[in-house]
Amino acid sequence: MSIFGSMKTAVSGMNAQANKLSTVSDNIANVNTTGYKAASTSFSSLILPSGGGSYNSGSVETNVSYSVTQQGDAISTNSGTDLSIRGAGFFVVQGADGSTVLTRAGDFTPDANGNLVNSAGYTLMGYSYASGAPAVVVNGFDGLVPINVNQSGLANSASTSGSFTGNLNSNATTVTDPNTLPSKNGANSATVTANTQKSSVVGYDKLGNTVMYDVYYTKTADAKPADNTTNPPTPATSGTWEVSVFRNADANTSGSGSSFPYSSGPVATSTLTFDTNGNMASGGKFTITDPTTAGSIAMDLTSMTQKASAFASTGSTNGQAASPVTGVTIDKNGVVYANYAKGDPKAIYQIPLATVASPDKLTLMSGNVYQANADSGVTVTSFANSNGLGYIQSNSLEASNVDLAGQLTDMIQAQKSYTANSKVFQTGSDLLDVLVNLQR
Repeated sequence: MSIFGSMKTAVSGMNAQANKLSTVSDNIANVNTTGYKAASTSFSSLILPSGGGSYNSGSVETNVSYSVTQQGDAISTNSGTDLSIRGAGFFVVQGADGSTVLTRAGDFTPDANGNLVNSAGYTLMGYSYASGAPAVVVNGFDGLVPINVNQSGLANSASTSGSFTGNLNSNATTVTDPNTLPSKNGANSATVTANTQKSSVVGYDKLGNTVMYDVYYTKTADAKPADNTTNPPTPATSGTWEVSVFRNADANTSGSGSSFPYSSGPVATSTLTFDTNGNMASGGKFTITDPTTAGSIAMDLTSMTQKASAFASTGSTNGQAASPVTGVTIDKNGVVYANYAKGDPKAIYQIPLATVASPDKLTLMSGNVYQANADSGVTVTSFANSNGLGYIQSNSLEASNVDLAGQLTDMIQAQKSYTANSKVFQTGSDLLDVLVNLQR
């Protein structure tokens, strides 16, 4: 046995325990760091060849790894731009130097330009909806832009489509005098609405102005049997209705109790025919052409029915009135919506998630970010809730996965092991003193 060998072994043991204490120190220091993944130290022995009745002590080496795949607890917050990933995946972020890396730290806040930046200074990246719904680039970061929540100015969009659902009473009175039909614009305003049902729907012009349309339904024919003498044969019907649409702004305001006569003719008319089951057979689609706004709205009434039940009708159009942005929300799929004071939210970005084959092998960098390498595998990008990736939770942060009690235990063990190794070194030193003193 070599005394020097035993001393060197003790030194390697002290160095190994010092490395363990360093990881424990890092873990304890980052116990409150958002998305931090605990480091751990593993030991492996280096054995030297021995023989001839002599044993040569080896040494020990350490390897540091990170429990990246172990998810931390979710912490609720009051900020809608605080994000956590519940499941697999990483946010794609960009550093000040333009490098694109991965992180689980989702404590994002808008900077002076409105870009979402986390506490380490990394900017959240995503795909823009400026050219329509985005498509993910699975094997790279091309097409990604900073997520910007500073949506200033007014936004609006003209209505281009709409729909109605509901029921027309099959027992309604049939109107046989064409002069009392709404399509005649109220030639006989005293009777035009007597057997007519009315709904209204709001649309929007190109400037974001609200435009209301009055929709009238009038039964014009009762059930008819099939006519096989025609070519092709005419199927049986359970009723026919006229639909007429007017601009509400053109309605009569004389106080007569009726909106008729309107100051202008209908902006759309159509005929609805129902089959013997009371479902739409023909005429369920038409276009509102508004000469005042120069707009066109494609209407779909194919879901309307004609049953022996009271009249009911609900409708809607797309588009949005001119309105300022009041804030943003982020859903579980990572879609960032701009919210308006009036109108529906509008998708402006989608946040992708990235992953690698072996997340625990990623290279850790300053700022709690990771970079892919040969051991981790290549980066694959996709959207949340797809391809095995988790979902994004707003108003939430992922806590550090450090077990503080476990770290304190490891610290005590490392301390004791370091002390024991130092005793081995001290004993070797004492033996050298004995050996040196033999010559005296």
